[in-house]
Amino acid sequence: MISQLRPAFLMLLIFTVIAGVIYPLVVTGIAQVAFPYQANGSLIAIDGKTYGSELIGQQFAAPKYFWGRLSAAGYNAAASSGSNYGPMNPALIEAVQARIDALRAADPGNPLPVPVDLVTASASGLDPHISIAAALYQIHRVASARRLDEVVVESLVEKYTEGRQFGILGEPRVNVLLLNLALDGLQ
Repeated sequence: MISQLRPAFLMLLIFTVIAGVIYPLVVTGIAQVAFPYQANGSLIAIDGKTYGSELIGQQFAAPKYFWGRLSAAGYNAAASSGSNYGPMNPALIEAVQARIDALRAADPGNPLPVPVDLVTASASGLDPHISIAAALYQIHRVASARRLDEVVVESLVEKYTEGRQFGILGEPRVNVLLLNLALDGLQ
């Protein structure tokens, strides 16, 4: 029996060192050299102050800001999750209706249909992007709150619209944090 346990423990130790120490150190080193911005969280820092990550959604509630997707996780990366409500769940239907009502109340004269990504949470609860439709829906409210011409705000939306990844994956989208920083004149 000891003759069988000894090689098993030895293999466990060897593979623990390889897979648990050496491999992570090598991958981290390569990432730090090849992709330092991404490897360190894609943090947006301006004049020494960090405002957030391009990769993690944040909550913006003031009318002068574009609002991102809702988060069932409260925008907490440690608790990343969706709500797990199915499409026929009455709680989801009530929550979506309440969100539609809140959006309509925040911008009562807006005749555009409310985009789905403004009333539903993403699967991770941390999505930093909104659809172009969601950004266009909010232009009137943001421009009014900032006393800006809607054309100026719309041009910023166009400037911060990202295309499909590799030209084919996903849909065009707008990074909410980058757009709001641009609105604040910080970028």
